[in-house]
Amino acid sequence: MISFNQYKALTFDCYGTLIDWENGILGVLKPLLRVHNTNLNNEQILEIFAEFEAELEKGEYIKYREVLKRVVQKFGERFGFEPTADELNSLANSIQHWLPFPDTVEALRALKQKFKLVIISNVDDDLFAFSAKHLEVEFDRIITAEQVKSYKPSLNNFRFAIERINLPLEQILHVAASLYHDIVTAKSLGISTVWVNRRADQNIVGITGSAVSQPDLEVPDLKTLAALVSPKYTKDGLQL
Repeated sequence: MISFNQYKALTFDCYGTLIDWENGILGVLKPLLRVHNTNLNNEQILEIFAEFEAELEKGEYIKYREVLKRVVQKFGERFGFEPTADELNSLANSIQHWLPFPDTVEALRALKQKFKLVIISNVDDDLFAFSAKHLEVEFDRIITAEQVKSYKPSLNNFRFAIERINLPLEQILHVAASLYHDIVTAKSLGISTVWVNRRADQNIVGITGSAVSQPDLEVPDLKTLAALVSPKYTKDGLQL
């Protein structure tokens, strides 16, 4: 267990941690692939998505909207079909409809009472603006890949955020679902970490990929984190 009293800011990954992006991605790619006579199960789709996304984010910086467009194009190349213009843009256009996990908003409201809240996300500014409306809390800082011109797990994104937060590292706690994109890099810089392992009960690492790192704390969801932080917050999400 870690001592939460030492922290003044919680930094969050967004997609996969706060926003249910697996269902968002599947909601677009499953019907798209079916139209093109390509039948893959959920895990296959998510694994291939993660493969393509990581490949595109390692190269010269392009906006995330373009990353998602090229992901769809690569699905077509691998499975022998040519996506339409609407299909190429379908993933990026769908982000405005991706919803938070059921526990996210209330947990963020509880955590906001004690900490500054900061987003560090692999996304474009305008795309996160859609998600911000669903999250319903005011973040103290929003750091996007578009601002940094690189994607996590790059050290650049965290260094940029640390500079903007302007607090000692020991007062920052990073909360994320991805070992690969977030936990490994944050730990390497001396930032404490919480791994939100939303697939713990399934024994599956998930779309964000596996990596070797030991977070300071593992929780199955945000409501559990909020309950650990505040005795006034229960795991059922009720204020006492």
